[in-house]
Amino acid sequence: MDPNHPKIAGVVLAGGLSRRMGGGDKALRDLAGKPMLAHVLDRARPQVGALVLNVNGDVSRFAAFGLPCVADSIPGFAGPLAGILAGLDWAAANAPGVDCVASFPADAPFLPRDMVRRLYDAGGGAAVAIASSGGRTHPVCGLWPVTLREDMRRALTDDDIRKVETWIARHKSVAVDFATDPIDPFFNANAPADLVQAEIFLGR
Repeated sequence: MDPNHPKIAGVVLAGGLSRRMGGGDKALRDLAGKPMLAHVLDRARPQVGALVLNVNGDVSRFAAFGLPCVADSIPGFAGPLAGILAGLDWAAANAPGVDCVASFPADAPFLPRDMVRRLYDAGGGAAVAIASSGGRTHPVCGLWPVTLREDMRRALTDDDIRKVETWIARHKSVAVDFATDPIDPFFNANAPADLVQAEIFLGR
């Protein structure tokens, strides 16, 4: 599969409250001289045909990145599953040729550059495919068929499901393992100390 396959869109999940980072937009925190989100976009953009940011509140703070922004349709900061749904809804409305949406967390600056290709190859575009490394799955690093968006909406609105893992368990899925040497590519910066660690990794 061509990593720039036009049938695959991407959503970067930046709509959370960043409590462990002390609030604000952790995606905009400085990492080696540029926002952490810029590191994520450097890795995500080449892997998809179209990319959107999932953000809540005033979107003007993300204007410098030149990407469309979409808010959660589920109120109350319902978590990453709501952000994934927002990406699926955006693709259905704005990219009718897209059949899958890849999700990228905005706090993971070392994401694999071949993540989407490997997830697509494993899932065949029909099954949910998620990443794993070091014996752990990373449910927010996944590939989601657009055909499942109404099921996801019902899970959020009717069944009050919030955990991505709980929704995945309802469907055919596959996990794709990625190497952790020299660094776990799914390292995420949730707290200020994680940003310090990320700076060290980048310094290598």
